[in-house]
Amino acid sequence: MDTESTYSGYSYYSSHSKKSHRQGERTRERHKSPRNKDVRASEKSVTIQAPTGEPLLANDSTRTEEVQDDNWGETTTAITGTSEHSISQEDIARISKDMEDSVGLDCRRYLGLTVASFLGLLVFLTPIAFVLLPAILWRDELEPCGTICEGLFISVAFKLLILLIGTWALFFRKQRADMPRVFVFRALLLVLIFLFVVSYWLFYGVRILDSRDRNYQGIVQYAVSLVDALLFIHYLAIVLLELRQLQPMFTLQVVRSTDGESRFYSLGHLSIQRAALVVLENYYKDFTIYNPNLLTASKFRAAKHMAGLKVYNVDGPSNNATGQSRAMIAAAARRRDSSHNELYYEEAEHERRVKKRKARLVVAVEEAFIHIQRLQAEEQQKAPGEVMDPREAAQAIFPSMARALQKYLRTTRQQHYHSMESILQHLAFCISNSMTPKAFLERYLSAGPTLQYDKDRWLSMQWRLVSDEAVTNGLRDGIVFVLKCLDFSLVVNVKKIPFILLSEEFIDPKSHKFVLRLQSETSV
Repeated sequence: MDTESTYSGYSYYSSHSKKSHRQGERTRERHKSPRNKDVRASEKSVTIQAPTGEPLLANDSTRTEEVQDDNWGETTTAITGTSEHSISQEDIARISKDMEDSVGLDCRRYLGLTVASFLGLLVFLTPIAFVLLPAILWRDELEPCGTICEGLFISVAFKLLILLIGTWALFFRKQRADMPRVFVFRALLLVLIFLFVVSYWLFYGVRILDSRDRNYQGIVQYAVSLVDALLFIHYLAIVLLELRQLQPMFTLQVVRSTDGESRFYSLGHLSIQRAALVVLENYYKDFTIYNPNLLTASKFRAAKHMAGLKVYNVDGPSNNATGQSRAMIAAAARRRDSSHNELYYEEAEHERRVKKRKARLVVAVEEAFIHIQRLQAEEQQKAPGEVMDPREAAQAIFPSMARALQKYLRTTRQQHYHSMESILQHLAFCISNSMTPKAFLERYLSAGPTLQYDKDRWLSMQWRLVSDEAVTNGLRDGIVFVLKCLDFSLVVNVKKIPFILLSEEFIDPKSHKFVLRLQSETSV
């Protein structure tokens, strides 16, 4: 009896001590869990190192999924904590070099504009100087020309006016971008105009000024010939700068490096840098806005599988340890083969949540718009001082849809592209133009082009052109160049449009005759 009681007391003590020991271990693990998480995070952050000289993705390691709450103001999150990135002397040197390059681009742009303006002023003042200098220097010695010279004066005046308008429309346009190199055809035209005007001045100085030519009609005709030649040069500039590139000769495939979205464009004879400019102009209106948060799930999934693989070398460098490591790697690879099930269920759950919150959002917006329509019908009978403007109406109905819209944007990871102020402005715009709820929701239900959002949310303003050939060379079949920005790049592949052989085949309309063949089995 005493033995049994002793044994039962010992068993109770041992079980109680085991439970307390387990609770103590759980408590210690709970206290150590933040440090272990930091260790795992640090292990993930050093698993893959970015190549030297390549820009890191914009803080992808810090783009974690935020805890959802019901407060709209918390969609703008302030991230605090220890920084995971450092800046080196190379980064400082690169930043300073970029600043120097930007200063150089500004100087080059203003220098080119100054040279073009000076040359244009010289071109327009030259014919006028040709006509006025003889009348000022040796007016008494000139032969009168009468009506002929007056007609030539009118002709020169109208031709200079036409040339002035054409030059302003062709050359003095707002610059769309800063090119890395000069525009070859434009530079050649400027050089041609300069040589042409200088040659005319040399001939004028030798044959007219030195000899004091008395034939004033011939001098005026000489100025008219200069204006005619300048008009022909302007026609040549239109052909080289505008008409030459209109006929499509190449097809450009543009692929975004992060998500593989692609577009195709047809271009004519352009240089690589001008083709890159056309691609970027079309990118902002054709490609959906780049959302780095959509890539977070796949990166976290890959990082989780990489973190689950841990190889320990306890016995030191030996063949047995190498064999064990290979066995562990093979086991981990077999375990990762089942990750497609996890991906399938994650995507299915995400689609279910998106559809559910989309339905709630659609219902909330439709009810809000119906309410504002009733308000408009009632306000027509009230005093003018009580009528609401579109901004006030938008502020009145926005709280009824704010929570549903907030949850939907967070589920689809679009909350950082839409601020409350931008949503209110869009809502007021839709109300003032009598748009339907579907028209209001179109901006939020599907990602739109980059131009649809504010400039501070584009994530792509400065680009770098990377090409194996000189950027002033023309396009040809097989050329590949890359447009890089901070977070992604556009890979452009050039293909020549094939030559199409189209032949004609004539069919006589009288040959369309048919015969009905009946069989005994048919029911006809």
